[in-house]
Amino acid sequence: MRMTGILFLLSLISFHSGGAALQAQSPSGIPEKDLRFEVRDLNSPCGIPQYGSRQEWLKRAASLRQQILVSAGLWPLPPKTPLNPQIFGRVDHEDYSMEKVYFESYPGFYVTGNLYRPRGKRGPFPAIASPHGHWTYGRLENGERGSVPARAIHFARQGAIVFTYDMVGYNDSFQVSHEFRGAREELWGVGLLGLHLWNSIRSVDFLLSLPEVDKNRLAATGASGGGTQTFLLTAVDDRIKVSAPVNMISGHMQGGDTCENAPSLRVDTCNIEIGALMAPRPMLMVSATGDWTTDTRRIEYPGIRHIYELFGEEGKVANNHFHAPHNYNQASREAVYTWFARWLLGQNPEGTVKEKSYRPDRPSKQMVFFGRPTPEGAKTQQQLVEYLIQSARQQLESLRPRNAAGVELYRRILEPSLRYALMVERPDLAQVLVESRGATSRGGESREDLLLSYRGSRIRAVLWRRGGSRPAPTVLIVHPQGSSALLERGTNRPGSLVRNLLRNRFAVLAIDAFKTSSVPTVSRTPEEEEFFTTYNRSDDANRIQDILTALAYLGGRSDVTEVTLVGLEKAGLWCLLARGLAPGIKGLAADTVRFNADDDQSYLRELPLPGIRRAGDFRTAVTLAAPGRLLLHNTGDNFPLAWARDVYKAVGSRRNLEVRNDKASERELLRWLRSGR
Repeated sequence: MRMTGILFLLSLISFHSGGAALQAQSPSGIPEKDLRFEVRDLNSPCGIPQYGSRQEWLKRAASLRQQILVSAGLWPLPPKTPLNPQIFGRVDHEDYSMEKVYFESYPGFYVTGNLYRPRGKRGPFPAIASPHGHWTYGRLENGERGSVPARAIHFARQGAIVFTYDMVGYNDSFQVSHEFRGAREELWGVGLLGLHLWNSIRSVDFLLSLPEVDKNRLAATGASGGGTQTFLLTAVDDRIKVSAPVNMISGHMQGGDTCENAPSLRVDTCNIEIGALMAPRPMLMVSATGDWTTDTRRIEYPGIRHIYELFGEEGKVANNHFHAPHNYNQASREAVYTWFARWLLGQNPEGTVKEKSYRPDRPSKQMVFFGRPTPEGAKTQQQLVEYLIQSARQQLESLRPRNAAGVELYRRILEPSLRYALMVERPDLAQVLVESRGATSRGGESREDLLLSYRGSRIRAVLWRRGGSRPAPTVLIVHPQGSSALLERGTNRPGSLVRNLLRNRFAVLAIDAFKTSSVPTVSRTPEEEEFFTTYNRSDDANRIQDILTALAYLGGRSDVTEVTLVGLEKAGLWCLLARGLAPGIKGLAADTVRFNADDDQSYLRELPLPGIRRAGDFRTAVTLAAPGRLLLHNTGDNFPLAWARDVYKAVGSRRNLEVRNDKASERELLRWLRSGR
């Protein structure tokens, strides 16, 4: 897993330039091959860019937080239902106590763990959320390389309240398997990482519900998978004021378990940047020579320290590096005790805070459901999945726009969901590279072959015009078989649709969206295939991005007066999803191919986009498209047409929406395009 020296540094350059730094380029700067075929995985080296100002970082940080929440299926945030905590089985020791705890993060889904409190001290006390890693015994692990009870006991002795809680599928948390994963569930943003993150957020809620907790002094620490949970929690929950992710933040291993990977989570980013979201709050990075944090002093720590420097708070981040295997051993714990003594407890210890001898309680004293039945109404794994999906449906329906204000509210909440689920954006014109590959003219009509590029992509395009350089309305046409599908069969001449548009004084741009023309044969390793969408955009997401790139290109041409988008056959679905993220275009005509937008299996077969249903699918797309002109044809009986009509009515633009159950002919498409001029 380890890469060192110049190879690692060159890989960092490649990652942050979209790969172009290590690729041959044309004079225009476009790489000689589409870099999207270079697959990233959890072991791909990465780094953190050098941000020029605090404001630049804060903008990036807000985007990263949104990306994490959407990836975890937690945007829009679920309602916080009653915790109904149960605290029992107290065991008193001389200077601390330990109790059993369970509470409901979702109705009928339980977070389980142990609560450690100081004895012989006066509160209010700071509190620490303490997730465990992938140790064999979870939160009960007590060995030389790591002991969860040891750190909880010592933190309590220092004067903090500590909650150690189970990963899903460990110890008392047996309602859902730790191997839980499913393609249908991913459509709705349901997965282990999201369950873990929500459990951590609700664990903070639980700690804050305790009357003796100082609500302004909360911390989190964990190692390995618990380190992942720690920095994900601190990334999205600013109630955590101090943290210590141990032996996890790495530039060349991002976490190999299902609970550490979710679709879109590390597209264009990695754990170093996610870890930096703690800034400027105090954070200790603990690392070791014997695992993937071996280069922390040289790579990960300086990268994160740079972000703290932007705030003038470089003293609030530190690194303790130990000669040890993967661990949260006594030396690592003592480093954290010392850090927390200073930043959480307000002390100024001389030297390292040492760990005193301890003896954990017997497992039977720690296990929540030992000799105790599970609470009545506890959900099974499948019941929880159906509850989460149904809750997402209800949340989306509750936001259904009824008036102009409702449309605006829906857009504000759901536009980020769609954008980050797809991980696409309309680029600035300056970010789009363009190369002319030759032009021809015949009978007053011209054809120019183009190559467009955004972040390492290569998009072949053909621009047809009539009447020289006179400004003209332009139609961007996308076909699932690329621009060649718009030619007369066996020739290089435009087909009837393009010819008719040219006769009616439209210019036409056709593109070869990702993998719609010749597709290189690419085989993926098992490592690349697993968690593929955590690190890479899906094929359909890349196609949607290509549409947005082409729209940005047209938007910057002085000879284009307005742009209308036309999606033919299955490409109509891509275009509809792109339309809502491309403000400023005139309208869209989309063939919806009789797609059943209410059937999860239809998405899995035809449009496997993780998170798309949680983001509101085509309901969000048509809401974002309003009040622009919109023709939906070939709709069949299972497309959200009532939703679309309600939205267009709410914004007072019913005339701009046209719906056809059957497929529009070329003549009917031309009529619709001409009527909008």
